[in-house]
Amino acid sequence: MSIVLHGVAVGAGIAIGRAHLVTRGMDEVPHLELLASEIPTEITRYEQAVKATRRQLEQLRVAIPENAPAELGAFISLHLMLLSDVSLSREPIDLIKEQHINAEWALKQQTDKLAEQFDAIDDDYLRARKQDMLQVVERIYKNLNGLSTEVAVEEDFEDDAVLVAHDLSPADTVFFKDGRIAAFVTDVGGPTSHTAILGRSLDMPSVIALGHARELISEDELVIVDGSMGVLIIAPDDVVLGEYRRRIREFRSHKRQLSKLKKTAATTLDNINIELLGNIETIEDIKNLHKLGADGVGLYRSEFSYLNRDNLPTEEELFVLYSDVVKRLKGKSLTIRTVDLGVDKNPRWFGQSHSLNPALGMTGIRLCLAEPVMFRTQMRAILRAAVSGPVRMMWPMISSVTEVHQCLAHLETAKKQLAERDEAFNADIQVGVMVELPSAALSINAILKHVDFVSVGTNDLIQYTLAADRGDESVSYLYQPSHPAVLKLLHYVIRAANRLNKQVSVCGEMAGDEQYTRLLLGMGCADSQ
Repeated sequence: MSIVLHGVAVGAGIAIGRAHLVTRGMDEVPHLELLASEIPTEITRYEQAVKATRRQLEQLRVAIPENAPAELGAFISLHLMLLSDVSLSREPIDLIKEQHINAEWALKQQTDKLAEQFDAIDDDYLRARKQDMLQVVERIYKNLNGLSTEVAVEEDFEDDAVLVAHDLSPADTVFFKDGRIAAFVTDVGGPTSHTAILGRSLDMPSVIALGHARELISEDELVIVDGSMGVLIIAPDDVVLGEYRRRIREFRSHKRQLSKLKKTAATTLDNINIELLGNIETIEDIKNLHKLGADGVGLYRSEFSYLNRDNLPTEEELFVLYSDVVKRLKGKSLTIRTVDLGVDKNPRWFGQSHSLNPALGMTGIRLCLAEPVMFRTQMRAILRAAVSGPVRMMWPMISSVTEVHQCLAHLETAKKQLAERDEAFNADIQVGVMVELPSAALSINAILKHVDFVSVGTNDLIQYTLAADRGDESVSYLYQPSHPAVLKLLHYVIRAANRLNKQVSVCGEMAGDEQYTRLLLGMGCADSQ
């Protein structure tokens, strides 16, 4: 009997193949009480496992194939950063000492604690980093027990092998391109998880967040992975097989046609040019941006320079980083969003908050205005980097025109500071704001009088408008991009920007969903990120 499972579609296309089950490493963790004399040996065992994990990740980063996704190196680097954090490198050792327990049980206790902290984060993207943490932990656990840390990509695999796993780490996918893998599916993951991002980048049919797929599938069982619709079909009958084989032929033909248009200018039949921009987090993302023919960077998430460190980055550090990004873009535009930190994504150097609702607390531009030295330091670095190419500055989580006035005042102070130092900078840099809150959308006419452009962050705008967290499975059904209230706000912002001849773009998952492309174009939006 066929079984149909629905999950999150991340890698478009369809694959029909035989299942290969990927073994998990932490199904049953032993809990042992140790003698005081055994503690030093157990600590050494844990330290060796961490060292082995670091060595493996560094080797994988060096061995990344040329045809691998550009994001892969950045993701493995993130795993190395997580591994170096004291929460994984030292705190399990403290538990071994304090409780006289084995390394595996100490690692499990620390993992459970970290998982709870990640679950409390409001931001979708950063909450999804929980999976990265768990992937690093599993690799440490396997090294503790002498287990293989690699996903087996057997030479005798058929060309239609489908990997079925509870989860896959970025490191697991390093050799996908060289292996005989047609598709992959996982039990866990979300739209912003690195597994999802890699699924899209690998150009491979993939579905995540299937729940219990691995428990329901047997080794070598025939499955269909519909990466376009987010469907996994186990043991399909002949009728279903015939239909999906027809769909595969149609998809491949459509893909061949699209590949011919990849670097063609996006112009409508009535001669309106549509600008397609990329969202990036690291320098490694730029390679993929050029490959896909994007017109520039519509959003550079700058907060990753502030995380996983014990102090604030200096102006010179940020200037060197931004200048390198400008250089690698080769004349394409770059919009840098100023740091978007807060109670739900605190660096180690920032004090902890006890807000009952992080999403409504000290976050985004509120934190920047509360920490003017940090804010102006970053703005000075951006102003200096803007001498080398087309750079714009954008402020996140704006809620009112008052905040815009405050940002402009700090910008003027940053310019004066650079002028007093006789430092070269772009005094005429364009500035814009993220429209992520209903209050900003409804105040858009006043805001637009003081900025050069706006970018609508649909992920947050939808969540704040509908009071529905798409990462919360119990209310995710309420997260509706096509809700009339959301569409009215979008239309209101786009119409106001067009009337005042100000550039407006749309970013977030909605901007990347082709079913909304015509709708956004019809509303008058000519920029998509």
